[in-house]
Order: sequence, then C-alpha cells, then structure tokens
Amino acid sequence: MIRNVLDREPDDRVSVLDSDGTVVAPELVPNLDDETLVSMYEDMRLCRRFDERIISLQRQGRVGTYASLAGQEGAQIGSTYALATEDTISYQYREHGTVLSRGFPWEYLLYWMGHEVGNAVLPDDNVLPLNISIGGHLPHAVGYAWAAKLRGDDRVTLVHFGEGSTSEGDFHEAANFAGVYDVPIVFFCNNNQWAISTPREQQTASETFAEKARAYGFDGIQVDGMDPLATYVVTEAVRSRAANPLDGEPRPTMIEAVQYRFGAHTTADDPTVYRDDAEVEHWKERDPIRRFEAYLRGQGLLDDERIDAMESAIDETLQEAINRAESYEGDPDDIFEDTYANPTERLVEQRAFLGDLRATYGDEALLEEN
Repeated sequence: MIRNVLDREPDDRVSVLDSDGTVVAPELVPNLDDETLVSMYEDMRLCRRFDERIISLQRQGRVGTYASLAGQEGAQIGSTYALATEDTISYQYREHGTVLSRGFPWEYLLYWMGHEVGNAVLPDDNVLPLNISIGGHLPHAVGYAWAAKLRGDDRVTLVHFGEGSTSEGDFHEAANFAGVYDVPIVFFCNNNQWAISTPREQQTASETFAEKARAYGFDGIQVDGMDPLATYVVTEAVRSRAANPLDGEPRPTMIEAVQYRFGAHTTADDPTVYRDDAEVEHWKERDPIRRFEAYLRGQGLLDDERIDAMESAIDETLQEAINRAESYEGDPDDIFEDTYANPTERLVEQRAFLGDLRATYGDEALLEEN
C-alpha cells in the first residue's frame, strides 16, 4: 500500500472518491472498520457545525476574530485519524478539526474568547498551541520532531500550514533543517487556493507546492484534500515512513492537500471583493461532507435516522461547551502572564497600574467605565 501511494510524481494527485462519492481507486481504499468510518464522518459534521456556531457567536460579539474551516474538513479529519495517538500535531489557526477530533476540550473555545488558557490545554492531547503568525510554527515543529528522533522514540510530528506559508522564510528554514537532519515530520500544506486575497497562481511559479519538497531532499505528494479517504491513506503512508524509514529513504514528506476555503479568510475578511460566486459554487460541488456521506450511505453505514441522531448529539455537545466557556471568569491580570518570559520594566509598571485601578474602583466599575 505504501508503495502504491508514494511511487508517483508530485503532480499525480491521489484520489479515492469521486466528487459524488464513487470509489475511483479501489486499490487505495484504507482498511478501516465501520465504526471508524462513521466516527470520521461524525467528526466532519462536528467541524462544520462548530464553524457555523462560532461564526454566529462572533457576529454577536461573544467571540473574537475567527478563521473558518468550512470546506477543509476532509483534510483535517483524514490526516488526524491517520496518526498515532502519541504523534504530535502543530497547526496554524484554521485546523480546528485536529482539536475537535482529539477530544474537543471545551476550554478550546476560551482561546477564541480571549483567554490564553484555551491554548494551554491543547498539549494534553499532543496538539501544540495555536499559532497566528504565518509559518512561524514550522521551525518549532521541526525542532520538536528532531528531539523525538534524538530520544529514539517513534513519535511523528505533523505540521499544518496554508500554502501562503511557503512564501515565508520560516518554511525554507524548516524544510531545509528537516531534510538535512532527516527528522520524522510530515509537512501538511493546506492549499485552499487563496492566501487571504492572493490567488494560488500569484504565490509561486512552481507547478505544484508538493514539488518544492525536492529542493530539500525529500518527497512531495499531492492529494485531493476534500476526499477524507485519500487524505487518510496518504497521511498513513507517509507517517509510517517517517517513523520507520527504509534504508536510504528520507523521513520527511510534504503533502499538498488541494482543497478550497468556502468562507472568508477570517471573520474580518470579505471574500466577495476578490473572488466570484461561480468559483465558490464550483468547489462546493466537491464538498467533503456530502461526498463522504454518499460513500457511507452506499456502504450501508448511514441513513437519515442516524444522521439526525448525530446532529442532535453534536448540537448538544457544542451548546454545553459554549455554556461552560461563557460562564468562565478570567482574571484581568492574566493578560500579563504570557507576553514575555521575563517581564520588561514597562510591563511591570502597567501591571502595577492595573492593580491600583482594581484596588481603588473594583473590576465591575472598570468594566462599566469601558
């Protein structure tokens, strides 16, 4: 199976399901039990519903700026399920599915409400804290993978990033170090066609993003990111090679998951300014949830009743998480905790000033004033 997946050119895109859910590569269908397949589908629906709810909360002023994942559920869930539990995931800011499918700690919502504790709980599920700077987490992920190699354990690191990150120096440095030191890492490039408002064709002169891996001494492979089965089988194959490479084979691999961002870059963006509705509708015909559902219905694993039950359970889970997050009372003093490892003199002064205001007027009075 590994050879069938990896012995191909970077522009030979791997697909298992057609846009209507029909199997087009039976030899690549992963050997997953029925329970796992249904669980993947349910997590994809959870992702989509999570996205809808958080965007709604943001519009109501109950959540801060948020990056939508709609359209990218197949890549996120497919890649996460293909990893071992002990493998480490490092993500940018859009791959919420990696968090949701690894247990969905309700505290994750706190991050989007302005509380850093929402980031602090992620390592419990072997997910590194969310990164906002474009590509800034890539060198750290490589360092983490290198440490695993030096320790001699079998842990693999998978790092998610958008195709826009390949224009950053951090990408070059990370890929170069990964190749030189042969670290157990999977570079997972989420090519959703747009780096905010810059289209894919204006970002690189390379024919594919996957082929960039060759410059660093390892392989690149392109996959249909809106096909969860294809994403799973490719990630499983490269993960296996990263953990147990054959003689002379490099551990790193770069996956380019070709997909589309249905919504805005973030809730602060207006995509209608730079793309037209016809393009969006074209990609929605490849909706990862719809095509995977068609496949599972054909396998006799899904019907309307089961989907209705899933939706009810998902809404209940999300509402409980939202209720818990909105009842959380943070300490205003926490804003100083994670700014610097060693507070600067100015930060110490600001912290003392806030303390004096709180002691004099109380938190409630300060909130009313603002």
